[in-house]
Amino acid sequence: MKLISFEKAGKASFGAVVGERIVDLGRHFEGRFATLRDLLTAGLGEIGDISRYPTDCALADVKLLKPVTNPEHIWCLAVNYADHHKEVESAGRAQDLPKYPAVFARFNDSFAAQDEGLWHPEVSEQFDYEGELAVVIGRGGYRIAAADAFAHIAGYTILNDGSVRDWQFHTRQITPGKNFYRSGAIGPWIVTADEIPDPYALRIETRLNGQVLQSDPAGLMLHKIAGFIEYVSTIAPLQPGDILATGTPSGVGFSRNPPVWMKPGDVCEVSIDKIGTLRNQIVNPQS
Repeated sequence: MKLISFEKAGKASFGAVVGERIVDLGRHFEGRFATLRDLLTAGLGEIGDISRYPTDCALADVKLLKPVTNPEHIWCLAVNYADHHKEVESAGRAQDLPKYPAVFARFNDSFAAQDEGLWHPEVSEQFDYEGELAVVIGRGGYRIAAADAFAHIAGYTILNDGSVRDWQFHTRQITPGKNFYRSGAIGPWIVTADEIPDPYALRIETRLNGQVLQSDPAGLMLHKIAGFIEYVSTIAPLQPGDILATGTPSGVGFSRNPPVWMKPGDVCEVSIDKIGTLRNQIVNPQS
């Protein structure tokens, strides 16, 4: 099942995609769940058989929002692919492979939704792409054991961890370059975990203006999903709707010779098997 948050005629709702149409679950559950995060908190079992609901509108007639519009936490992994670590070093950023997950946080307003513009930072030309598989938490928990981690996953989505590289490397901590307003993207929807029995078999592909720049299977990640969930849930309890970005494979722009930076007018697409394609154009926020 594909779960979305959307807006139609100025009203926000959430639902499920059935072919090219939408079941407006917000309407069906009106008074019980205001957002998809509320439904995730109650449990996806509340939906039952999606085929028992009539569809309400065409997918083409709505504006997609970020799949979870109000996550409590967005945890991200850095240098979680060996070849990406090598290319980072080759670009002059010497560092050891992280013994523990190299975790950083992003703020919700640093992300745009499907087909929304990514804001070029303007104060820097070093605007880079990072295609990633993201995990969406369905059942929260504190200090979740790795052996139990997959029982806490609602599904998977696509994330572009757009990065402003020179601001990322101003100091040893990378938060500034990872949190420019609307510099990243997430979407277009969540594919529920029952449809993706093996997330490591999924291929992540990033294209800039149609040119393939990243293409690797998620199975190459160093710190696996279960360990990531165990690690961050030891820091703070995970909540339904939390987003965990699992890191980007090799092929990022700053390690290329010459570097490849995203600029206004460019179109960045991240595709992942069984999920779909996240598409965004780079825009000048002043235009």
